[in-house]
Amino acid sequence: MMKAIILSAGRGERLRPLTDKTPKPLLQAGKFRIIEYTIQSLVKAGFKDIVINTAHLSEQFPTLLGCGDAYNATITYSPEQVGGLETAGGIINALPLLGDEPFLVVNGDIWTDYPFENLAEYELKELGHLIFVDNPEHNPDGDFSLYSGKVSLEDKNKLTYSGIAIYHPAFFAGLDAQRLALKPLLLEAISKQKLSGEYYQGQWSDIGTIERLQSLTEHLSD
Repeated sequence: MMKAIILSAGRGERLRPLTDKTPKPLLQAGKFRIIEYTIQSLVKAGFKDIVINTAHLSEQFPTLLGCGDAYNATITYSPEQVGGLETAGGIINALPLLGDEPFLVVNGDIWTDYPFENLAEYELKELGHLIFVDNPEHNPDGDFSLYSGKVSLEDKNKLTYSGIAIYHPAFFAGLDAQRLALKPLLLEAISKQKLSGEYYQGQWSDIGTIERLQSLTEHLSD
């Protein structure tokens, strides 16, 4: 079964002062913490071997989430240096825990009802497969386009990258575990037509501000 990594190393500057004492994925939103909704959804879909990368207040993750027993999962942690390694660097640092096969990546600061079971047995034919959603207010211009199932750099009909993807380890081949953003790697792969994608029209939210956290809490309380 494919492994999954939940990216949880970010500082969460726009959620201060809440994130001064609590990492963004561990903030409460309704009954559970943000990351717990993702863990529960992954486990329900069959992803029970989960890696969580950490940097900011990293000691809180194993303290609150443990080894995964409470979620019927196995959780392994990939700690990073203070300040973190950014998205690509964090994934590269965790590759020894993720193995040689394609793996699922989910941002630790999103909430979604995306059916992860759709990806549980996904047969990856490219270097990566990205999930896109409608452009939210904070990203009105979108990120990339989709044409015939391939991610494109065309500057029209852009959608927003959801922070959900499957990557093959070869996507990060030859790169060291250092501070490294994901976007330059995506741009290079897209220019070579090495990324596939799909458009999801369900519920998705990037919990990047206090207002969005409050909105999600209200939604989950309805």
